[in-house]
Amino acid sequence: MIQSPILILQKQKELLQQEYAYEKEQFQRQTETVGVTRKVKRGVCWYPLRTGRSYYNSLNQLVIEVERTENLDTDHSFEPGKPVCFFTQDASGDSRRGGDGFLHYLPFTASVSYVDENRMVVALPSSEALAQLSEADRLGVQLYLDETTYRLMFEALDRVIQARAGRLAELRDVFHGTAAPGKFAFAPVRFPWLNATQQDAVNEVLRAKDVAVVHGPPGTGKTTTLVEAIYETLRRESQVMVCAQSNMAVDWIAEQLTDRGVAVLRIGNPTRITDQMLSFTYERRFENHPQYTQLWAIRKAIRDLYAARSNGHQNRDAFHQKVARLRDRATEIEIAIQQDLFADARVIACTLTGSANRVLEGMKFSTLFIDEAAQALEAACWIAIRKAGRVILAGDHQQLPPTLKSPEAQHGGLDRTLMQSIVENKPGCVSLLEVQYRMNDRIMQFSSEWFYEGRLKSAPEIRYRGILDWDNPMEWIDTADETDIQVYLPDEEQAALNFGEESYEDGASRFNRQEAQLTLNVLKQYFIRIGKTRILGERIDTGIISPYKGQVQLLRHLLKQDAFFKPFRPLISVNTVDGFQGQERDVILISMVRSNSEGRIGFLSDLRRMNVAITRARMKLIILGDSHTLGRQPFYRRLLQYVRQQE
Repeated sequence: MIQSPILILQKQKELLQQEYAYEKEQFQRQTETVGVTRKVKRGVCWYPLRTGRSYYNSLNQLVIEVERTENLDTDHSFEPGKPVCFFTQDASGDSRRGGDGFLHYLPFTASVSYVDENRMVVALPSSEALAQLSEADRLGVQLYLDETTYRLMFEALDRVIQARAGRLAELRDVFHGTAAPGKFAFAPVRFPWLNATQQDAVNEVLRAKDVAVVHGPPGTGKTTTLVEAIYETLRRESQVMVCAQSNMAVDWIAEQLTDRGVAVLRIGNPTRITDQMLSFTYERRFENHPQYTQLWAIRKAIRDLYAARSNGHQNRDAFHQKVARLRDRATEIEIAIQQDLFADARVIACTLTGSANRVLEGMKFSTLFIDEAAQALEAACWIAIRKAGRVILAGDHQQLPPTLKSPEAQHGGLDRTLMQSIVENKPGCVSLLEVQYRMNDRIMQFSSEWFYEGRLKSAPEIRYRGILDWDNPMEWIDTADETDIQVYLPDEEQAALNFGEESYEDGASRFNRQEAQLTLNVLKQYFIRIGKTRILGERIDTGIISPYKGQVQLLRHLLKQDAFFKPFRPLISVNTVDGFQGQERDVILISMVRSNSEGRIGFLSDLRRMNVAITRARMKLIILGDSHTLGRQPFYRRLLQYVRQQE
């Protein structure tokens, strides 16, 4: 039974409110009850902080440089564009805060403009905020709740729920109702450089009147297909919008388009954009416009007038007249530059929330392309869809879902994406890409059978790819089986085997000490078999994946300490499953961590994450895990059986 589209969206809004309330409560609890020391360990806070120079950047924002002076090796979650708040700490200790003094939050929020390991540039809301920072002692900074994104999603949902007529209402009823998506009828266009399923997908995009979905499993050339679809659409339309959930995904597809000679205008915070795309950003293009020098001079003149006024050297009426004239002229120049930039662009590229940028206000696009659509909340998609005549979604709902924090919202279905709904309700709109170009066929086969109804095929040129002759492309090192692990452990370690999982005190993550060491031992022996000369000469790269941040941190620490890996460190990446999304390596090792007598596996039960993990490997996949714990779940039991059958 198909529900009313409005009821479906109202349910989405309720679940989003749950997620917002949960995140807000978590933030307040963290702010009010968690001490600075634990915040620093969690990577959400820098303390103590040293302030540096302040200045106006190219976006006319007042920014200040800050630097952390302790805990320099601790991973952090600060990213450009994220909101932050500053605090000072009392000198006196407080046992309820683990010895930390009381915190006093400064009465403003700011945003990260640039960040590296230990230095950050923060955009401030006003000169008053700068003055408060200059006077503060024992200063720190922590992440703040990002309420802007929630506001945009709620506004978008309200708009589409309330739509009674027009294109937005039509798309809503096609996506969630009984209305059939329309198609144009024309003979297929041939693209000899694409495979058959890729050609079909491009043609389905061109035929779609309302919606089309390009379903791209790992390694099937989704981006290649989407770029071709965009390129062909631009033969028929003057301008399109291309969005994705993350800046990284937007930049990746924008780079492919610029390589094809397409004029791209990238909208978004320049500090969150890759170096390759910086010259295509709205801000850089704005700065390079012939009229920008005049605009900068006017802005400086306005600041100088305010500075002179604060010194008491200005008549009040004359001051207001001068400022008004200068601002009017600045606005004229800004509008003229903006019109030139948008007139020259064929593709407007931004994140889904970035589509609400003020420079895009009032703009409409015949076609909206949303890449990585299976990772985006439906509410976020509607922010961009409000500007569109038709929608093309690309992604894979069998890989990473949207990131949620509220278990209740997730269980209620907030992680069910718009792409997933359309795939299930309107299968005629979906084109599955079936030929993969990444993995050895035996690595690919399990994923194909479990997630894609066995429809994937390996391209002939990569079907048997491998590193060593007679090597097994897949291995499972079972930490519950001594015969599996004894070859990898020194005699002194075999006497006290304990592969039990552990948790951090605050329960933030899990780790498994002996499994982490075993992971590096396994990799070490595999590297010895390949040979140092060949690894470095052929640049054979390796990824070590764990679903848990705690294990990732432990693995990075052990890797840094082990002198054997020093020559290979540039070729080795250690990260979570989410951190490896969209990437691939010649060799992948997965440390599963979970090992307990109750068979609890936590969020390893989200099988889409494991699909991502096992499909990162081109030639060699090694899984390390406890079969007694994991094997109680049908997916992992079948995976272990599959690997054993390959031996």
